[in-house]
Formats: sequence, C-alpha cells, structure tokens
Amino acid sequence: MSSAPAGPLVFITGASSGIGQALAARYHRAGWRLALVARRADETRAWALAAGIPAGRFEVLQADVADIDSITAAGRDCIARLGLPDLVIANAGISIGVDTSLRADLDVMARVHATNVIGMAATFQPFIAAMVARGSGSLVGIASVTGIRGLPGHGAYCSSKAAVISYCESLRGELRPSGVRVLTICPGYVATPLTRSNRYRMPFLLQPSEFAARAFDTIAAGTSYRVIPWQMGVVAKLLRLLPNPLFDRLLAGRPRKQRATPPGP
Repeated sequence: MSSAPAGPLVFITGASSGIGQALAARYHRAGWRLALVARRADETRAWALAAGIPAGRFEVLQADVADIDSITAAGRDCIARLGLPDLVIANAGISIGVDTSLRADLDVMARVHATNVIGMAATFQPFIAAMVARGSGSLVGIASVTGIRGLPGHGAYCSSKAAVISYCESLRGELRPSGVRVLTICPGYVATPLTRSNRYRMPFLLQPSEFAARAFDTIAAGTSYRVIPWQMGVVAKLLRLLPNPLFDRLLAGRPRKQRATPPGP
C-alpha cells in the first residue's frame, strides 16, 4: 500500500471464506481499504485479486484468532503498517457439534470457545486504547441467533455465541463514554462452509452477499444490536418466551450438529 492511501480502513477476521469474504467485497465496493486476517493467507490473497480488488487496496495478515499472541500481533502490525482502522469486524468463528458425555468433545468445546469468544476479545484488544485516544472507531462482534437459546448438540457453539452477545454488551457499556462504538450482529442462517454440513432445515437462509449488504447498512447506522435477517430475530424471541417444557418438546428429535470425531470415550 502507498504511504498515504485514501479511504477508511476496515480490519476483518475470518476473511478466507463465507461471511468474511462477502463483507470484504462489500466494503471494497464502498471505497474502503481492507486489512484481511486469515490463517490461509495465500488463498485469501488469491481470492481478493480474483475478485477484482486492486493490490493497493488490501493487505492480508496471517493469524490464528484462537492464538492470542498471533491475533494481537496481527492487530499491532495493522496499526504499524496500515494505520489505525476505522472499523474492526471480529467475524472469525467455528461451529462443531459436541456430546458432553464424550471426553474428546471437551477439547472441541475449548477450541470453539477459544476461537469464538477469546479470539474476539483478542481481536479487539490491540485497537481499543488507540481508538479511545482518537475518540472514534467501531468494534463489531459477529455473534449468532443461536446464542439466544441453546440447541441440542450445539452446546459449544450456542454457549460461545451467548458469551459473545454478553461480552459485546459489557464492552459497549465500558466504551460508551469514549466515542468508540461496539455493535453486535447476530446472523441467522447464512449459506457458508460453516452451515454446509447442517443436517436440519435452515429457515430464512441468506446468501453471504445479502447478509453482507444488510450488515453494512446496520454498521453504518450505528445500530448496537441486530439479528439478520429480522425474521430470525422474531423466531428467536418467540423461542425465548416459550416455557422450557414446550421448548424441549419442540426440539425433541431434531437432528444435531455434526461432531468433529466419531463416537468414542
């Protein structure tokens, strides 16, 4: 990139596929510079060039959000080489089914939480002090509608996204006086590699580009919390209101999220 590039800067994790790529494409069309964070840096760079994003408008930073030192180093590198972002989108996440009766799945659950929750906090950490000093900036946490109510077999993902919702709410309160905004976006079902193996019906399924367009508008409006699409927000609120016996009966027999490993001890 040039020493004085034009346009605001957005830092996006999980940029190697799905929602992350769709958000990158949407922000590029709006004239933003892109700092794209991914474990698969070469693939992400190839995608960006194939998508018609000029080399001078993006930078790929290789990092693993589940590794605190890795992702915080990527944030510091972004500031040093590209400048302080105007917007940080903590999008990286994984979804794996678990069975708590199996010892191996406790390690899976730890990995999901390390990526989805701690990884989000570590994504934000390098930017907070500098944004507060500047008096502006936006931190966006990509949660999930599944964080509103737990689904059988989905304990790791649902609990991690519930934690993300609460974490972002806490951080929003902490940073409110500083001028730094914290926004929470809860996707419903989006057609990405994350949902490809789901063995159950996914109502109101969105394509990544449609989700990205709605998320872009939500962030531009400064909305502190939104479920996309809104229909899934209504569904989630109704499920939240159901008494436990009715909720349990409704979900009885529902196919579970696929586990990472075959059944074992």
